[in-house]
Amino acid sequence: MEQYELIATTTFGIEGVVKRELVNLGFKIIKTENGKVTFSSDASGIAKANLWLRTADRVLLKIGEFKAYTFDELFDKTNQLDWSAFIPKDGKFVVNGKSVKSKLYSISDCQAIVKKSIAENLKKKYKVSWLEETGADYNVLVSILKDTVTLTIDTSGIGLHKRGYRVKGVAAPLKETLGATLVLLSYWNKERVLYDVFCGSGTIAIEAAMIGRNIAPGLNRDFASKHWPLIKESIWKEETKKAYLAIDHDIELNIYASDIDEFNILGAIENAEEAGVDDCIIFTKKDFRDVDYKDDYSVIISNPPYGERLSKGNNIGKLYKDMGIIFNKLDTWSKYILTAFEGFEDVYKKKADRQRKLYNGRIETRYFQYYGPRPPLK
Repeated sequence: MEQYELIATTTFGIEGVVKRELVNLGFKIIKTENGKVTFSSDASGIAKANLWLRTADRVLLKIGEFKAYTFDELFDKTNQLDWSAFIPKDGKFVVNGKSVKSKLYSISDCQAIVKKSIAENLKKKYKVSWLEETGADYNVLVSILKDTVTLTIDTSGIGLHKRGYRVKGVAAPLKETLGATLVLLSYWNKERVLYDVFCGSGTIAIEAAMIGRNIAPGLNRDFASKHWPLIKESIWKEETKKAYLAIDHDIELNIYASDIDEFNILGAIENAEEAGVDDCIIFTKKDFRDVDYKDDYSVIISNPPYGERLSKGNNIGKLYKDMGIIFNKLDTWSKYILTAFEGFEDVYKKKADRQRKLYNGRIETRYFQYYGPRPPLK
């Protein structure tokens, strides 16, 4: 089967996590750069990557790459690519783009030129004077960095963070891809107890449960490439069947999710039910100060409130101080806290073993990691 060059796009700082996911899925990595991991696979790999990637934003199909310093070069070199190998006669395509540190800096002009070039290419190939564009969607992306043009088609459609289980929202919800990232960057595994004591809409707990049960995050959603002739329906059926067979229905997970807000808890329960993991998580309406931290060698992963995230900045300092008082007594526990609160470690009264810069939407945050000892062998 023909091999394609694919790009998994990521938010800043988690390229390594996405790369590890791709390697674990059996893909061959070509290169890792800021915001993307390039890998190779056949048509079945496009389906597999979309179904299984937990932390990537999108999967792009790379069509070509070249240098362009003028609009004529951009048109001509785009026109030289075999677009008919990917876009059928009735394909409906739009062009979006971005340009950084390049001579061709007008995004609108670049998009219009690439659109016209592709259209002329397809009309010549299909021997028509007009393209109907009534078929499947093809979102072409033109990305220009330091005069190097990369042309791709988005195979995902809606971003991969849209799992399809979020039926009820809360204020400032955590993206599903970020929730999965926090879990995969922690020491938690399906054998350990997990607590999220600021669970909000339940994203961290739900993503952990899906990881523990080995549920592919894309099972309950659609993808743009699912409607392309390039990938046969039989391929999607086969990859989907494999994903369903991979689910571990027998695993017993110990995940506790709590929040002080009853609306949040009710929404989180609905989301967990939609994700099919409500039996894996115990939800309670409770202040984190009242939680019974009873299990040794457990793991806390939480995204507590911070002033930039919610309009309740008055008592944030006291909240983090109280967290430190409670959490720092849990000697055998591993604690992971995502926050944009300045001076967190000073108020929390303990320096993290490691911290990583991550983005919650457009908010720059820090992921403070406090490592507990390894649990004793059973």
